[in-house]
Amino acid sequence: MVVNDDDRPIRARGGCLCGSVRFLVRGPLVDIKACHCLICRRLHSYCCAYTACETVDLEIQPSPKLRWYRPSPTSRRGFCSKCGTQLFSFATGRDHVSLMASSLDEPTGLRLVKHICVNQKGDYYEIADGLPQEGGRDPGGWH
Repeated sequence: MVVNDDDRPIRARGGCLCGSVRFLVRGPLVDIKACHCLICRRLHSYCCAYTACETVDLEIQPSPKLRWYRPSPTSRRGFCSKCGTQLFSFATGRDHVSLMASSLDEPTGLRLVKHICVNQKGDYYEIADGLPQEGGRDPGGWH
């Protein structure tokens, strides 16, 4: 996470539901994966759509409402303490950060390309969009 006065063009903007936490991305974003693991389903009430950027390309605007939750010793998730919006997922040893696709301002220019952790999906829905599906954790470590 970098907070600076970078002069590179802004590729994307985003933030939480109430607007208390805002961020900029100054580099490319990857297309979206939908994660169906138990952690994502509990955090988001359903699956979660993630994109990702290089950590150095993310500029989080200072906010007293930004809080961090550690679901494991090697990861932390950023969220807004006012409205509860989940925004970021950082993992130790990785050079990228996962961003909740829903936190990006539109138009994003991104598309959903894959479902991951489908072996943990809820029994109350089907995945029927024809996109590739993987059972286990994402080998790219998106979140």
